[in-house]
Amino acid sequence: MFNLIRRDAILQKKFLLTLIIPFALFFIITDSHPALIVLVISIFIPFNAFYYDEKAETNILLNSLPYTRKEIIASRYLGTVVYMLLVVGLTCLLLVAFNKPFTLADIAFGSGLFLIYAALTFPIFYIFKPGNLTIVVIVIFLVFAVSGQIIIQNIDRLLPTVSDFIINTSNTVLYMGGAAIVITTYILSWIASTIIYQRKSL
Repeated sequence: MFNLIRRDAILQKKFLLTLIIPFALFFIITDSHPALIVLVISIFIPFNAFYYDEKAETNILLNSLPYTRKEIIASRYLGTVVYMLLVVGLTCLLLVAFNKPFTLADIAFGSGLFLIYAALTFPIFYIFKPGNLTIVVIVIFLVFAVSGQIIIQNIDRLLPTVSDFIINTSNTVLYMGGAAIVITTYILSWIASTIIYQRKSL
């Protein structure tokens, strides 16, 4: 399974240097929110790996190798967490280098949003056949980003009870609750993708 993660990392190396770093620099120079930078940049890496798989029909090759389908899915989900941590580290270094203010809460919020988004979209790659997945993912991301921004900006008006709860709850409880929701959603997505992929005929 480690070799599968390593394979994706090798594929991502050129992509990281030619696109991820310039994108990160662009967002930093334009004073984008640190959470948004982490979210957007993190999304590029795992979905670029899916793009390679879709383009080269890698699923057929992977299933001819001595890996179970559970291991293939596990490598994707674990690899995504590893890539996200690398992006977080890179983003923090660039923010410090450009003297841009950020907090750990900003980084945690962006990482959490990315993992939720990944959890919601990963099973889609194992439900639909290759071809139009890139368009589907982009549409989902746009809906996710726009609706999330609207909810955050209007949470006082739309969800007054939730807003009051957030204001009256300590940061520690909020962080722990948010982490629990993110981890649970990601694990459920992992289980769902495993079940779907095991039943799928290639």
